[in-house]
Amino acid sequence: MPALVLLGAQWGDEGKGKATDLLGGSVDYVVRYQGGNNAGHTVVVGDQKYALHLLPSGILSPGCVPVIGNGVVVDPAVLLSELSGLEERGVDTSKLLISGNAHLITPYHTTMDKVTERFLGKRRIGTTGRGIGPTYADKINRVGIRVQDLFDESILTQKVEAALDQKNQILAKLYNRRAIAVEQVVEELLGYADALRGYVCDTTLLLNDALDQDKVVLFEGGQGTLLDVDHGTYPFVTSSNPTAGGACTGAGVGPTRIDRVIGILKAYTTRVGAGPFPTELFDEDGEKLRTIGGERGVTTGRDRRCGWFDAVIARYATRVNGLTDFFLTKLDVLTGWESIPVCVAYEIDGRRVTELPYNQTDFHHAKPVYEMLPGWSEDISGAKEFSDLPKNAQAYVKALEEMSGAPVSAIGVGPGRDETIQINSFL
Repeated sequence: MPALVLLGAQWGDEGKGKATDLLGGSVDYVVRYQGGNNAGHTVVVGDQKYALHLLPSGILSPGCVPVIGNGVVVDPAVLLSELSGLEERGVDTSKLLISGNAHLITPYHTTMDKVTERFLGKRRIGTTGRGIGPTYADKINRVGIRVQDLFDESILTQKVEAALDQKNQILAKLYNRRAIAVEQVVEELLGYADALRGYVCDTTLLLNDALDQDKVVLFEGGQGTLLDVDHGTYPFVTSSNPTAGGACTGAGVGPTRIDRVIGILKAYTTRVGAGPFPTELFDEDGEKLRTIGGERGVTTGRDRRCGWFDAVIARYATRVNGLTDFFLTKLDVLTGWESIPVCVAYEIDGRRVTELPYNQTDFHHAKPVYEMLPGWSEDISGAKEFSDLPKNAQAYVKALEEMSGAPVSAIGVGPGRDETIQINSFL
């Protein structure tokens, strides 16, 4: 049975939650392998809408075991609040499993995130201010706090002391902020121990055993390819690896276990936060996409920047992730345009470029080269088969497929769980 990676092929917010939920009823485990509560997935089940930030989308599928892998950074207060909110709505959360090696977001991480971003001024990155970056920085600097540390007060205290030795100096002397008391942080973190203890296990062992037993495991990335710290539009990126390779390190499974890699593509392009965005629209079309598509960040509440589909980015995502399939979402949002521009290349200093520039300066100066595709006016939200789509909508999908370099195996024609056209099975 397959192990699947499902990830964003643009700048995030492509509709990964819908795709994961679609597969959730057919898989045994859904694993978040990176990021934290800076990610946001919206899943619509019937007339119910669920906004998930830290939890794997599979938590809404009764037969599925949701797993938070070692590559995720966990804010315990946010996690418990999210669990409580789902339980109040009748969702069973008892199957959740959390890696003891996942790192914890502490109060001083969120403080450092916010003061640093303010200090940068016009050079700010556009972070969510939730402490994600500072937590990953501590992980790499080997002064991080892991979930398992909650269960040993002595080790926890030593690690918090080591982390705050430096951070309090920075807060006081650079940012003119009050120092954070070690005892206060330790007391708060210990307060989460009992509530989390029953969820924590060796998830790496669990997942490899599951694959040995022919269970179906879906690895779910947060954010998107262009926000990857190594392969994204650095420095306007997240602090982890949402790309396919991150599933291996963030969940503790080898690359030979992965069978398929599914990229989620929006039928147009959006981005939240600062950074280059060649196809961004500042006109009525951009506002129309934002309004019809409901383009507001699930986690941040910020309006998303909107633009036309960028095939250069899609090809890049195919390459760096080894994509085997695309799930094209929000095709219905494009209904009503007489013609639809698609970016097929960039113009950079008079040169036509068809692949993503590796040079940061070139990408900042890239201007989109558009090809116009005919639009459609028919309502497609009720389409169940590819043949149900208007001819121009079919042609649009086929054109994007050819430009992007991987087959489109599913199409979202509305926000609901059942508003999806399945062309090829992912399993």
